[in-house]
Amino acid sequence: MPIDDLSYAAGETAPPLLTRTVAQDLERTAARFPDREALVDVAAGRRWTYAEFRRDVRRLATGLHGLGVRTGDRVGVWGPSTWEWVLVQYATAELGALLVTLDPAYRPHELAYVLRRAGTTTVVAHPRFRGSDHPAMLDQVRGACPGLRHVVVMGTPGWEQLAAAEADDALLERIGARLDPEDAITVQYTSGTTGFPKGATLSHRNILNNGYFVGELLGYTEADRVCLPVPLHHGFGMVIGNLACTSHGSCTVLPAPAFTPESALRAVEQERCTSLYGLPTMFAAELGLAGLGAFDLSSLRTGVIAGATCPASVVGAVMERLNMAGVSICYGMTETSPVSTQTRHDDPFERRTTTVGRVGPHLEVKVVDPATGGTVPHGTAGELCTRGYSVMKGYWDEPESTALAIDSEGWMHTGDLAVMDREGYVQITGRVKDMVVRGGEHVYPREVEEFLLTHPDIVDVQVIGVPDETYGEEVMAWVQLRDGAAPMTAATLRAFCEGRVSRHKIPRYVHVVEEFPVTVTGKVRKAELREEALRLLDLER
Repeated sequence: MPIDDLSYAAGETAPPLLTRTVAQDLERTAARFPDREALVDVAAGRRWTYAEFRRDVRRLATGLHGLGVRTGDRVGVWGPSTWEWVLVQYATAELGALLVTLDPAYRPHELAYVLRRAGTTTVVAHPRFRGSDHPAMLDQVRGACPGLRHVVVMGTPGWEQLAAAEADDALLERIGARLDPEDAITVQYTSGTTGFPKGATLSHRNILNNGYFVGELLGYTEADRVCLPVPLHHGFGMVIGNLACTSHGSCTVLPAPAFTPESALRAVEQERCTSLYGLPTMFAAELGLAGLGAFDLSSLRTGVIAGATCPASVVGAVMERLNMAGVSICYGMTETSPVSTQTRHDDPFERRTTTVGRVGPHLEVKVVDPATGGTVPHGTAGELCTRGYSVMKGYWDEPESTALAIDSEGWMHTGDLAVMDREGYVQITGRVKDMVVRGGEHVYPREVEEFLLTHPDIVDVQVIGVPDETYGEEVMAWVQLRDGAAPMTAATLRAFCEGRVSRHKIPRYVHVVEEFPVTVTGKVRKAELREEALRLLDLER
C-alpha cells in the first residue's frame, strides 16, 4: 500500500524546539517582561509581576536548599490550585529537584504508595482540602515512607520561613549551570482507570516544549491572561497552563482552590481573561449556569478543552455562548507531556468539533493494528502511537512497564483507539482494552455512545463489554437519564436502536445510574463499571 494511504502524520518543524531548562526559560521571560503580570490568585487576593514572581521563586528555592533539597531529590507538592503550588513548581525546577505531583484527593494508602515508589524526601502540603487533613495523613503514612524527611505545611511558620529566605543568586547560578534540558524534572503519577498508578518521568525538554507549542498554536503573547480552573497536579494545569504562560509572558489566573463554574467565570470577568481552560464537564457546568448571561465574557477569545472526550454540541456551545471562537481541543496523556494533537483556530468547524485535531509541531503520530503493529490505512480504527520530544523518559523505577509502553523505535503506544483521515485529523474512538468483540465483530464503544446520545432522554452514556457464553462478549450500556424521563429498559432501548444501528452494536443490557465513577481528569473508570456489571448480571466467575 502506498505510504500516502497510511495513517501517519508529522508535525511542523518551525519554530525550533526550545533548548532551555524551565528555570532558564523563566529567567528569559522575566527579563523581557518584568512588569507584566505573571500570576494572579483571585481567591487569595495575591498577584505578581514577572520580576516579583521570579524573585519569590528563587527565594523559595533557596529556602528549600537550606532544608536539604538537592538536585535529583523528589519533592512532593500536595494541594489544590493555589499560588503556593505554582511557586513550588518553579522553585524545584531552579534546584533540579523532581516535582512529584500528588492528587489532593489521595487517601492514605494512595499517598503512601506514591511517596514510597518515588522515594520522596520532602512534601510541601496544603493544610486541608475538601475535609481531608493533609498533615494528619502525612503523619499517618510516615512509617511506611522511610525516605520522607521533611513535611512543610503551607501557611505555617515553617512555610513562611522557607518562602522568605534571602535568595542566594550565586548558589542558584551554580546549580543552574549543571542542569541540562534532558534532565528529569517531574514525576507525574497517572491517575489511571484501573490498578496502581505509574510515575511518568518527564524532563525540562518534555514539558517546557509541550507548554510552549500549545501556547504557540493558541497564539499566546504577553497580552494574554489565562483562566486556569483545572487541577495543577495534572499536566493540563502545570504544563498546558503554567508553562504555556511563562514561556510566552502570559499571565496565569487561578480562580479558586477548587473548581466552581461561578468562580471561573467571575475570574474571567474580573481579570479580563483572554483564554479559559476546562474539562468537558467544567464547560458543561458553566454553560448550564442559570446566571451565565450576567457575566461579561467579552475579553475571551480562546481556550482549551481537554482531559476527556468532549461532545461536539458542547464544543459548539463553548465557541458561541462563551465567546471562545478560537477554543482548541487538545488530546494527549501524562506520558506525552501531555499534548500530542490539537485543533487549530483556522480548522474547518466540523473538524474542530468532531476531532482532536492534528499532530503538534516536532511530533509524529500513526495508527496501528493492535495485533500486528502495522500502520493501518486512513479511515481504519487502530491504536494511536506518538513519537518525538514529548515522549516521557520512562516510568519511574519501572523499566519493564516502560518497555511495554515505548517500543524500540521510540513510539509511545497510547492504548487509545483512533481513526485518522487523509488530512491527518484524528478521532478518538475508545480504548483498545475497551473494544468489545461480539461474535467476531468489533464494536467500538465510542461509536455506540455517540449514537445513544441522540436519544432524547439520555444525558450521558458509557458502553462496555460483558462476558457471554454464546458470543464471547455482549454490549452493555450504562446511562444517565434527564430529569423526569420515563424508565429505560433493554427492551425500550432496543426499540430505539432497531433499524438505525447494526444489530451487533445494540446493547443487550442497560443499567441506569445517577453518576459515573471518574478520574481526576474526568475520564470514566470503565474498569469499575465492568466489575459492577459482573455483580449486577450475576456473571462473576
